[in-house]
Amino acid sequence: MNVLIVYAHPQPRSLNGALRDFAVQRLEAAGHHVQVSDLYAMQWKSTIDKADAPARNASEPFHASLDSKQAFVSGTQSPDIAREQEKLRWADTVILQFPLWWFSMPAIMKGWFDRVYAYGFAYGVGEHSDTHWGDRYGEGAMAGKRAMLVVTTGGWDAHYSARGINGPIDDVLFPIQHGMLFYPGFDVLPPYVAYRTGRVDGARFAQIQRELGARLDTLATTAPIPYRRQNHGAYDIPALTLKDDVAAGQVGFAAHIDIA
Repeated sequence: MNVLIVYAHPQPRSLNGALRDFAVQRLEAAGHHVQVSDLYAMQWKSTIDKADAPARNASEPFHASLDSKQAFVSGTQSPDIAREQEKLRWADTVILQFPLWWFSMPAIMKGWFDRVYAYGFAYGVGEHSDTHWGDRYGEGAMAGKRAMLVVTTGGWDAHYSARGINGPIDDVLFPIQHGMLFYPGFDVLPPYVAYRTGRVDGARFAQIQRELGARLDTLATTAPIPYRRQNHGAYDIPALTLKDDVAAGQVGFAAHIDIA
């Protein structure tokens, strides 16, 4: 299996750095092919701007989506964007590894999505009609590939529990897992989250390695989160709201997961 790890942490000598190295070793020992996009080491440019579409009409205002589409279609994208897109094409599974900063990913990783997910590559694809509203949410360029988050956080697991003050971890991660991964077609595996990272000692680190190792060993077989697919009958199109008889009475993120 080809595995791409997109990694965002500024300090190599950190818990995240150790877990990245552990993941690479574990996956390669199992016979997988691994590439790592270490965004800080790459000095990844996190802002999308006119430099990403060098062949655009300079007399017109910059338009992030339309200019990215023109650059993608014409093959004139910034070379760093094209390289990351090629890695995504190569990968069977993508692992996003990052510390949870202010309830989301570091800005440099968000910038990776802003720039690499060009219009026509990761979105804006497929037929739009009264029965099919584009190839997205379970369909698209990443269909058939798997993705998983590896997340570290200083908060306790209780803080991210069903009644925890930070909100349930599945809700905190929903915009990433459902919106940034399932949207272009990935099968999204349940995340691996390491909590209370400021208190990790040798015993806790060994436990994290065992837990993460087990998840890496089962990348190909772990059941993905059963998000509802957009064009498979659960949603009214083009309103894209759940039909009245689907998850009746439910609202919020959980309604978009088929637990039947």
